[in-house]
Amino acid sequence: MDHTAYDKNLSDTTAWSASDLEQMARRDISIDEIHRQLEIFRRPAPVTRLERPCRLEDGILKVREEDEEKLIGEWRQLANSGRLAKFVPASGAATRMFRDMKTALQGLTDGSIESTDSELMHRLASALPEFPFWERLQAVSSTGEPSFELVPGREKVRQLLVSLLEHSGLGLATLPKGLIEFHLYESGPRTAFVEQLLEGTSYLAAEGGTCRFHFTVSPEHMASFEEALTHAAPMIERQTGMKLEVSFSTQSPSTDTLAVDLENRPFRLESDELLFRPAGHGSLIENLHRFDGDVVFIKNIDNIAPERQHADSGHWKRLLAGKLGQLQRNIFGLAHRLELACTDQLVTEALDFLRDELSVQIDRDSLAPDLLTRRKEVLDLLDRPLRVCGVVRNEGQPGGGPFWVHQPARGLTCQIVEAAQVDHEDPSQEEIWSSSTHFNPTDLVCGLRNRKGEPFDLSRFIDPEMSFITEKSHEGRPLRALERPGLWNGAMADWNTVFVEVPLSTFTPVKTVFDLLLPEHRTQRPDSA
Repeated sequence: MDHTAYDKNLSDTTAWSASDLEQMARRDISIDEIHRQLEIFRRPAPVTRLERPCRLEDGILKVREEDEEKLIGEWRQLANSGRLAKFVPASGAATRMFRDMKTALQGLTDGSIESTDSELMHRLASALPEFPFWERLQAVSSTGEPSFELVPGREKVRQLLVSLLEHSGLGLATLPKGLIEFHLYESGPRTAFVEQLLEGTSYLAAEGGTCRFHFTVSPEHMASFEEALTHAAPMIERQTGMKLEVSFSTQSPSTDTLAVDLENRPFRLESDELLFRPAGHGSLIENLHRFDGDVVFIKNIDNIAPERQHADSGHWKRLLAGKLGQLQRNIFGLAHRLELACTDQLVTEALDFLRDELSVQIDRDSLAPDLLTRRKEVLDLLDRPLRVCGVVRNEGQPGGGPFWVHQPARGLTCQIVEAAQVDHEDPSQEEIWSSSTHFNPTDLVCGLRNRKGEPFDLSRFIDPEMSFITEKSHEGRPLRALERPGLWNGAMADWNTVFVEVPLSTFTPVKTVFDLLLPEHRTQRPDSA
């Protein structure tokens, strides 16, 4: 096949083989979409121009103690109406979580770690018995020993790591994070998945109500999640008096993206087939849309604390939902009044609300001069999905944060911006980035329906320019991969957004397995009761 045909007319079906077209059809990906993806690879990566960081009283709200009761009342109305649900991306593998241990195993296997007094050996020796999965590890370990001396032999550590990481044992490095034991209780270890279910019962419904959950999982682990639910649900329902309603979905193949080589030509396997890759968590905006929720919390699977902290995290979830309920009620009321009457006073009131409550600072001179069109423009600014995002004080965590950004259609707005979106070579942009005071912990509550109770078409509010390209490899060959706009930045770029400061205690992520040994993840061990 003449691959130079791609440069002649990418949208022409004759540029592709019958096998290529069949691959696209199986994923329900159109030629136009392939063309769009290839064009993204060929143009310079866009950058986001930062205006200034969001700070307290300048894009970030602080909940005053005297306002908490009112917000809890707003939450209670949502909970009583059955409108609340929780959406948890849970398909991510635990590969990075166990990276240090995999490196150690490789070193112990090939002999590059030779001394039993190495720093890494000491760390592993002291750490392994402290993990929630230690008893299960001993049960499958080839050492067969019930205890673990302070400085074990090199071969014993290697055997334990094989038992921990590989399929012949627990195979934890191949599992999704949701199925990893995070916390240990007197009743036994508890996975991140089960902990997320239990935590959600503290804010998803009124007492004795039904708590709705949705988890996105990988197809190969769907059965394991369903089995875990079967075992955990009765315990949680007995303990809390709540009912669980849990659904699952997988990432649609139609959201995969085409990989290219370093010359931006479609990457081909040895079989001459095209290589499609999952396009990052931004693809999950489709799962969120198909979930058909109303007011939905979003939280990463690995950001979950032990049960002793659920009351605190639940309190702040209730406050965030209460703020969303309050804002949503005001937005709906204002939009309804605008539909019934068209006056300069109402349009001005709506613009003031957008500026003061939703941090949308539009240039009013850019609006249409005639009143009817101006009202339509203002209604469009109000009639969007809404999200209230908890943000925490930045203490050096890697990742994105809240910034004021200029959008051509809406003026200055508040956005979650990731490091990869910023031109760090520009001193002024780097200074703004570095002066950020808050961090995005992915702690959102989202309003997904309009004032008529109809679900928004979430695809309408994505900024496609915020796709980004990463360097990867396949079968030893370098490639370029396209990731869709991130779930909480580009995929929600045209939503109305409000940031609220929440305490750092609500942010307890597990990025590496050693994070499970931090104080915030410790629970009372059976032998210390």
